[in-house]
Amino acid sequence: MSEQSAPRVRLEPWGEGDHWLLERTNSPEMTEHLGGPETAEKLADRHRRYLAMGAPGQGTMFRVVLVETGETVGSIGYWPREWAGATVWETGWGVLPEFQGRGLAVAAARAVADRARAEGTHRYLHAYPGADHPASNAICRRAGFELLGEVVFEYPKGTWMTSNDWRLDLLGE
Repeated sequence: MSEQSAPRVRLEPWGEGDHWLLERTNSPEMTEHLGGPETAEKLADRHRRYLAMGAPGQGTMFRVVLVETGETVGSIGYWPREWAGATVWETGWGVLPEFQGRGLAVAAARAVADRARAEGTHRYLHAYPGADHPASNAICRRAGFELLGEVVFEYPKGTWMTSNDWRLDLLGE
């Protein structure tokens, strides 16, 4: 997909009325590589955490909106994580099934990198998709992240998974 034909998205800060999006992305299909669906209580906690984000250094969650139609197509965000002795940004996303395969997650990942870069807090933005999740790994590659290798994560709590560590240098060096 050329830059000219790449879909245009905008990122809108997570709002009080966005809980429905968490419910939509909590399906078995959408959480297959993340340990499965969360309980309603855990979704409510996640929603509260997302609403509390936004201060400098805390990161932000966003709804991903298709510019041409105004439709919400998914979510993405970035937040601090301690990694290899330093604080970095971590990112993660979810695109609703009916919008997948159009390059929207790549466009959103580039847009969230621009937001994290503009904040100027941390040098690196990392993504940790499951090593067995080809679509998310392709998004990282297409969005300009560098593959550093495999890592083992506990996510969700009590479940260990093998992920790929993808890194984007926000200073472009």
